[in-house]
Amino acid sequence: MTNLARIVFACGAVACVAMTSPAMAGCEGAVDHCWARAHRAIYHMHNRIAFLEANPDADDGYKGPIIDRLHRKTLRIRAAIGPRWPHWPTPCCYSRKPIYLR
Repeated sequence: MTNLARIVFACGAVACVAMTSPAMAGCEGAVDHCWARAHRAIYHMHNRIAFLEANPDADDGYKGPIIDRLHRKTLRIRAAIGPRWPHWPTPCCYSRKPIYLR
């Protein structure tokens, strides 16, 4: 197998892995639905982190690794879903003329 064939095979494998990202798992509907579902998962993870950080009965040795894992997971999901498309083609409030009252 030549080097070019190995590179093409490796690129194909990376492309297959990228198409099956965890953020898109279970999203058969519209793209909005997938983005909202991923954001809901991030929201719940942040709530769990806040609960663990505020719990005085939990030992730091117990909750520290869980909090680190949840932070890494949220960062991975945010990187996988990417930024949301812009809602407005131009800024909504700054494009109109100012209103002056007498």
